[in-house]
Amino acid sequence: MKCCSPLPYLLVGMMVLSACRKDAPQEPSNTPITVGEGGVYVINEGNFGWGNAGVSYFDIASGNVVEDLYAPANGTSLGDVCQSMRIFNGKGYLVVNNSNKVVVVDPDLFTVTATITGFASPRYLLPVSNAKAYVTDLGADAIAVVDLSNNTITGSIACPGSTEELVLAYGRAFVTDPDRAYLYVIATATDEMVDSIPVSRGGNSIQEDANGKLWVACSGGSGTPPALYRIDPITLAVETMLPFPQATDSPWRLAMNGTRDVLYFLNDAVFRMAITDDALPTAPFIPTNDRNFYGLGVEPRTGMVHVADAIDYVQRGRVFRYAPDGSSVGSYTAGIIPGSFCFR
Repeated sequence: MKCCSPLPYLLVGMMVLSACRKDAPQEPSNTPITVGEGGVYVINEGNFGWGNAGVSYFDIASGNVVEDLYAPANGTSLGDVCQSMRIFNGKGYLVVNNSNKVVVVDPDLFTVTATITGFASPRYLLPVSNAKAYVTDLGADAIAVVDLSNNTITGSIACPGSTEELVLAYGRAFVTDPDRAYLYVIATATDEMVDSIPVSRGGNSIQEDANGKLWVACSGGSGTPPALYRIDPITLAVETMLPFPQATDSPWRLAMNGTRDVLYFLNDAVFRMAITDDALPTAPFIPTNDRNFYGLGVEPRTGMVHVADAIDYVQRGRVFRYAPDGSSVGSYTAGIIPGSFCFR
């Protein structure tokens, strides 16, 4: 996303490192870094109950990293468990799960411009118009309707159990449910649930491909297998179901490349497949090599793959970068429990 104002420098109290080689990462330094187009925000969940969530920043061109943007810019911690981030209309929306809030920031300066409260346990925010967004929730039995012009909750959509990732397609929001074997369909014009699509239990992530089809990852359970689904968002028909061979398989963290014709997901290791494939990949694209892969993202412009290693969930995590052919191009240090990415 392009910025109309000059890009600021973040200098004070930030640990910066350059990570151009995996085998010889440089030590942290005080090199200035510019936050702007061509960067990657790393959303670090932090430990539940510890209030140590944060957002790191990786500059693609220079390889420099800022460990945390939020605390230096605002003089306070972000809160407890930062679940996700989205940039929309020049604003950054940080969904902070256990702090029950969505924090709105300037994506360049990272200073807070508003805080939206009243959630039970928010997870993901999806703008469905310039003035309205939906926020899924872990414990509200509902999806919150948010007015983006005044940053308040203006309503809710009844939805049993927890809700997770969601996408917008053809005027409808499609919402995953980790507790039940359905994908919910919400009419954004009326804020009403209008249908549900049977899938395996454990729906956790969803992506739209280049053909306008929806891909849903389900971890399975309650007699349903782990599976990937391809769904037509117009007819609501399940076009393809690809079950995993083992009940212990657990696909999640779906991600797409910039042209949206290649699908990536975690199942311990990183796997990838073309959207035209009619079978699951049998070999990992990126093996774990005894690492604890927890987050996954793909740079839209370059196709570079970022894979977050949460290590032991206590120390700072590390992010590994891979070229589209799977070759390693380096790594960088992030915060505690890096779980997702937001690209500019």
